[in-house]
Amino acid sequence: MTLVAGVDSSTQSCKVVIVDAASGAIVREGRARHPDGTEVDPGAWWEALQEAIAAAGGLDDVAAISVAAQQHGMVVLDAAGEVIRPALLWNDTRSADAAAQLAAEFPDIVARTGSRPVASFTATKLRWLRDAEPENAARVAAVALPHDWLTWRLRGFGPQNPDLTQLTTDRSEASGTSYWNPHTDDYDRELLVAALGHDAVLPRVLGPEEAAGTLPGAPATGRVLVGPGAGDNAGAALGLGAREGDVVVSIGTSGTVFAVTGSPAGSDAVAGFADASGLFLPLVATLNAARVLDAIAGLLGVDHDELGRLALTAEPGAHGLVLQPWFEGERTPDLPDATATLFGLTLASTTRENLARASIEGMLCGLAAGLDAVRTVGVEARRILLVGGAAQNPAVSAIAAQVFDVPVVVPEPGEYVARGGAVQAAWVLAGSRPDWAVPLAAEPASDHRPVIREQYAARLQNRERVRLR
Repeated sequence: MTLVAGVDSSTQSCKVVIVDAASGAIVREGRARHPDGTEVDPGAWWEALQEAIAAAGGLDDVAAISVAAQQHGMVVLDAAGEVIRPALLWNDTRSADAAAQLAAEFPDIVARTGSRPVASFTATKLRWLRDAEPENAARVAAVALPHDWLTWRLRGFGPQNPDLTQLTTDRSEASGTSYWNPHTDDYDRELLVAALGHDAVLPRVLGPEEAAGTLPGAPATGRVLVGPGAGDNAGAALGLGAREGDVVVSIGTSGTVFAVTGSPAGSDAVAGFADASGLFLPLVATLNAARVLDAIAGLLGVDHDELGRLALTAEPGAHGLVLQPWFEGERTPDLPDATATLFGLTLASTTRENLARASIEGMLCGLAAGLDAVRTVGVEARRILLVGGAAQNPAVSAIAAQVFDVPVVVPEPGEYVARGGAVQAAWVLAGSRPDWAVPLAAEPASDHRPVIREQYAARLQNRERVRLR
């Protein structure tokens, strides 16, 4: 049996899966925690990776490994390969003003990079560094993302072997920086210099089947290839086996909607990312997802299972009760100061059952608006892959089949980002993309009920009219 390893170095933790390269079956796995916070010393990721590899039984019998990781994080290195300051993560919003500055300075930035810059993206963090910490900015010799730096360290580079020209990345990660052009597959150096204040070494962008190098040393299997790596959403798409026509709807702390498509596709509302297979991955993010259910379950004094049971006893549309679930503001639509609103309260609609159902419908309507957005850039949706912890709730999947107008399937729970890394490892090892089966946990019958989205849209339009008065 040939084994390969996949890594998911996420915001919260590092997961490592060792899988059979032929079937994708997990043989063993390990994990380790990451520190909390929106800025983190990258050394903590390296320590967690070593701990997770050890917990997974090591790499002595592994033939290839690839690292998928959280996107956008700014890792800045000096000429000696030392990390200059803690990495700013995707969820660090101190660069919001910098994002607005770059958008104003480069009105064509969406055409050049596929996306409108937001505080998550690397270029905005470099602009913040230039303005807030000019001495640190002046020391920057190279800029990497979390997976770039971990891949570099895995290959034996670092302060003891500081060859910055050996930094590598992939298209999915490069496309989230706001200084890479998805049309030309090349860096936009003008944007980098505008952000940082000067030029710097950037990682070489690898194709999906291209090895970054090998692990140092020679274990029992001989050389161990290191794959190109990927951003977490692109890794998840690989792990799920997503192809053109598939739209992944992920319900986590935040929500994401992304699709595999054959041509660059981005707009002011849609991040025009590349994927890890050589295609593209237009993506929309929402701030309000699973925590909407947490809030209403807490209000009703029930767990998520009981919330689902209550919701399924109510009629679609919840008797006119509509929850607009912007508890933490919203990113899609771009309303950072918005608050949640409950519409349609009458003596008939004000029941525990209707409130439970309205919470699930409202959360899913927000994600369906994300699907609408990716459709505006040319995505054809033929199937929804519903993932994330909340997707396993039978009420969520059943109601999703009523909210979305295309078939919904729910894959079994799994570490799909790490599995995507394993797909890459097997790909560079064999020279072709593996075709591993993805088991399904549920395939709810399509039961589209337009009333759910129609009444949600009506409340949204009415709220907008009131706001503009």
